[in-house]
Amino acid sequence: MGRPDLSRRHLLSAAGGLTVAAGFGFAALGTGADALASGADTRVRYWNLFSGGDGANMIAMLDAFRKAHPGIDVKDSTLQWGNPFYTKLAMAAAGNRAPDLGVMHMGRVTGFSPGRLLDPWDVGLLAKYGVREQDYNPALWKRGVIDGKLYALPLDIHVQLCFYRKDVLKKAGLLGDDGRMIPVTSTDEWFDVLKKARAVQKKGLQTIGLWTNDQNFQWWFFVAFYTQLGGRWFNADNTEVLFDPDKATQVLEFLRRHVTDGYVIPGAPTGEQFINGAPFTWEGNWSVPVFSGAKLDYGATPLPPVFGRQATHAESHAFVLPHQAGRGGATNEGAHELAAYVVTHALQWAAGGHIPAYTPTLSTAAYKKLTPQNEYVSAMDHQATEPKVWFAGSTGVLAQDLGPVVVSSTMGSAKPASVAQTMKRHLTRLLASKNPMDGRTAAQGGAVA
Repeated sequence: MGRPDLSRRHLLSAAGGLTVAAGFGFAALGTGADALASGADTRVRYWNLFSGGDGANMIAMLDAFRKAHPGIDVKDSTLQWGNPFYTKLAMAAAGNRAPDLGVMHMGRVTGFSPGRLLDPWDVGLLAKYGVREQDYNPALWKRGVIDGKLYALPLDIHVQLCFYRKDVLKKAGLLGDDGRMIPVTSTDEWFDVLKKARAVQKKGLQTIGLWTNDQNFQWWFFVAFYTQLGGRWFNADNTEVLFDPDKATQVLEFLRRHVTDGYVIPGAPTGEQFINGAPFTWEGNWSVPVFSGAKLDYGATPLPPVFGRQATHAESHAFVLPHQAGRGGATNEGAHELAAYVVTHALQWAAGGHIPAYTPTLSTAAYKKLTPQNEYVSAMDHQATEPKVWFAGSTGVLAQDLGPVVVSSTMGSAKPASVAQTMKRHLTRLLASKNPMDGRTAAQGGAVA
């Protein structure tokens, strides 16, 4: 997945992005005009948003598929992460120039006008290639179901984690007999852990990296801890805001305390500080290759259940079928076969830190040997996700609206209780607003699993 940089997030808004995208053009993105690979009789055009280590892993998986399936020529194109990707995908689907296969974040699927800009999966065809509903975490599978049809086939779960330095925690007496961080079940226990770690850490470093001025990370952390408190967003019909400002205030005060108690250096480079000896950092699981590459003695757990209930923020990459008029035939079957192959051969993908969505992978001896992946795999069973509404999802309108106000509380420019009320007002406005892709509110969207 990789961390979104600041300039990338603000390029396009959900409301205005469609107009801007009309001038981007699609000639360089793979339209199937070039010749088929030697020996192939079917082409599958595939768009994704994977760069860096994820991109390298995906290329390796595609190359393995090509070797095993010489009759299918995969024309893959990597586009820019974030809203530019989603805008191009929407314009291609609306203009009948869509690729045969694409990737989206699960949280963005509801807002992508399923049935108009996305085609449903043929679950019978997926089963033919070894992918069945029973091979998935039930809650994860249902996230991809809209109006009774599967529109998103999960590839992974990527979660926010508590990374910790074993060398520092050992000095502080914070490692258990199993060599892992001791359990934490309350805010008092958590701040006691930070206090003990600070007492033995290197001078000049922060105790924990929290991305205090980053709107995406702060929003993700908020979602996790608000879920731990049992917080709700909307009623089942998406007609009423159920957001609880009191619970939100507890979360905001918890995040803010890391700054006021001096455990965080606002603006400090979190990954670099961790590599240099900071005891903790909260990061996405995509940081695993970075920290493992630095040969650190470290571990990683889901975010600590400081409010008594396990829940860590989670999103998922999922395969989708961008809408094509008259979708079907050998190309459509090739898209199903390619997606099923990648999903069922996801050990390579797990090396990048992501938890494979296809659960049989988790029981293999090879996966169980992966560290620290085997330490946080349980996060699959307690995912804290954004509500299933059109304005949610990775870098979506919800994060763009609420992320900055969470930052204002964490950084101290606004009081937590005031920010909680502001968040509820934002949610009330968003619930009544219309999806620019189809002109319907959340209540009219039919996003019911």
